[in-house]
Amino acid sequence: MSSPSALEYLSSRLTNPWLVGYCEDSFYQSTLYYFKKYNLSQGPIVLFGDIDRLEYLAQLIAAISTDRPVFLTSPSYKYLNNIDSADKLSSCIMIPTGGSSGEVRFAKHTWQSLVASVMGFKEYFAIEQVNSFCLLPLYHVSGLMQALRTLITGGKLIIFDYAAVKSKPPELDFYSDYFISLVPTQLKFILDHFPQWLEGFGTVLLGGAPPWNSLLQNARVANIQLALTYGMTETASMVAALKPNEFLQGNCSSGKVLPHSKITIEEKSGEIGTIVIESSSLCLGYYPEHLGQFKSLQTDDLGYFDQAGYLNIVGRKSQKIITGGEKLYPKEVEEALLNTGLISDVVVIGYSDSYWGEIVTAIYTAEKKVEPEQLKEILKPNLASYKIPKKWIQVDSIARNAQGKVNIREIEQLVKDKAFL
Repeated sequence: MSSPSALEYLSSRLTNPWLVGYCEDSFYQSTLYYFKKYNLSQGPIVLFGDIDRLEYLAQLIAAISTDRPVFLTSPSYKYLNNIDSADKLSSCIMIPTGGSSGEVRFAKHTWQSLVASVMGFKEYFAIEQVNSFCLLPLYHVSGLMQALRTLITGGKLIIFDYAAVKSKPPELDFYSDYFISLVPTQLKFILDHFPQWLEGFGTVLLGGAPPWNSLLQNARVANIQLALTYGMTETASMVAALKPNEFLQGNCSSGKVLPHSKITIEEKSGEIGTIVIESSSLCLGYYPEHLGQFKSLQTDDLGYFDQAGYLNIVGRKSQKIITGGEKLYPKEVEEALLNTGLISDVVVIGYSDSYWGEIVTAIYTAEKKVEPEQLKEILKPNLASYKIPKKWIQVDSIARNAQGKVNIREIEQLVKDKAFL
């Protein structure tokens, strides 16, 4: 028996309020309007994320309830064209991915793979209804899945603008049974300015980019119910998560594997190897590159399971730096720099060099001028000498997308264009 469509779930919610602060009947009628409109047209449905998020949500539910291919896009993806070949991919939901490389492609999901993700989340956290406070964009998997978890499980959804939270968080007193999803840069800002507001949430899901130790320690001190997560667009969000009580007890791993997924470590060097994922929430492949269906996904991530079965992420294979014959991963260096407390954001890359092979290069932001020599001295007791950056660039901001992921291509171009300090 097939799962109800998104529109069928929505119609059942008319007597069970879903969207906090909005008229359920009005939203349903708007969604029904778009559903009828899409069924009168032909070809793939392309949804641009440059409209009001509630309007986008209505269009989204209507679109994925049809039997047509649907492309979720943001304003920056408006180059999208020549998608007529997508007609044969009926009922596929194309979710954009690849923001860290600067090259956007689409993971081909189905309604069934998205529902599988919701059910795995529900079972892992042992809850019947998922309530979500959504700050992230709905055209990205992180925002989309927050909306679908609440829709499918009978929970409640609050849609709020992160810019408004940065100005002044809403004064509400019923967050204790709500999930909120953040990326590390958002967590840092809220901890710095409104920690008591964040303490009111039942669970704070953290993903999108690797967090650093000092950020996690600050969250513990503030008694934040943090759940570190591991997942990606290809798996319809998380496939592993650390429960808040484990985090507060000092665990900094990515947690245990969710019930709808299986993770293995392959191509090992010692205990560390490539993370390979099998999951009922795994996408079919990529559009337009692959026409076949994924049976498993060999990721770019390196990690290991500790003796207690917790997943630990080491870094990315593609970001490995080899300098003077020594190997390192940017994550360790970035974390050490952030732990100095002198900088607010950083990305470390390997820049081509005729003598060293690659030079460890740090691009960083700070509230005031921070000299590289000062940073080097602090790093010496904590990092091997070959891991300490040889080149430094202080900038006003680092190119990140809405999910906190660094645009590596833009960073590499910046390093080429800028004179080294």
